[in-house]
Amino acid sequence: MVTFLIVSEYSGGPTPGDRVKIGGGPLYPLDRVQGLVTKSGSVFLWTTKCRRDVPNLGWDEDDVAELIKSLKPGDYKDSEWCGNGKAWAACDAYTIRRREWVETARKEMTVEYFLKFAIGKTGALVLMVSCHT
Repeated sequence: MVTFLIVSEYSGGPTPGDRVKIGGGPLYPLDRVQGLVTKSGSVFLWTTKCRRDVPNLGWDEDDVAELIKSLKPGDYKDSEWCGNGKAWAACDAYTIRRREWVETARKEMTVEYFLKFAIGKTGALVLMVSCHT
């Protein structure tokens, strides 16, 4: 029997695994997630990829929190199990488009961001799995 270490608040079915979708989402009320990220230190870059992608955007955890605060319920995409090589978290995925100045293009453009996150088991942290364009 395989045992999975689950670090997210949500721990219901289906069984965790690569790209296993979870129906009936979102798993976490967006207003609750947005309330959590108003507290300093509440965003944790949980995966190696996320710890690489966020600085590549020129951002830190506070910038990720600001992006989460700007999400709307209609930005929800789906929910799925995500792993970091040691544990699993049931995550909600969102996409958001914003108009931003893009220096390399020297003009304002629409940029789409993809975010995937979970509320940690203690209910105090937002575990960031993905944050990239």
